[in-house]
Amino acid sequence: MATGLFKPLAPMAQSAPSLRRRMACFVYEGMILFGIGLIPGALGALFVALTGKTHPLQSETALRAFAFVFYGVYFTYFWSRRGQTLPMQTWHIRVLTSSGESLSQKRAVARYLAGCLWFAPAALIAALNHWTRWDALAAVAVGIVVYALLALLHPQRQFWHDAICGTQLVDAKPQPRRRS
Repeated sequence: MATGLFKPLAPMAQSAPSLRRRMACFVYEGMILFGIGLIPGALGALFVALTGKTHPLQSETALRAFAFVFYGVYFTYFWSRRGQTLPMQTWHIRVLTSSGESLSQKRAVARYLAGCLWFAPAALIAALNHWTRWDALAAVAVGIVVYALLALLHPQRQFWHDAICGTQLVDAKPQPRRRS
């Protein structure tokens, strides 16, 4: 029997959101991340403007690492506190454990790291082949589409990083209010 973070999904009491809705949420999340990603660049530009000097942490690798950590804090905070990011709230999607509970901080971090399956394989192939940025971007885009479609092979239509982490995406449509 699996223990810890890597538990197989139990049959879900709630249905998984459609792949179309999850991908719309993914695109909205990308726009949010673009805005969040401007923060490291703005901080670097502010540092240069105030000091007139560049700093070793302004390298491309350092900015990527900072953005990776910054994005990790964003996702793990919202997943473990509310079960939803802003785009997930908009599209009425919630992330829960396979047993239907809220995510712990540890499980949210594991889900964030496993979520790199969306783009890491294509990015690694592009880097190993020394592809141009545009070719690498195209490879990542194709990788994202392929990864999303792989959810159709999962018995409960979940993404594979959710299966690895023992999490699930569920419908979170608000319940109609009763009149008193």
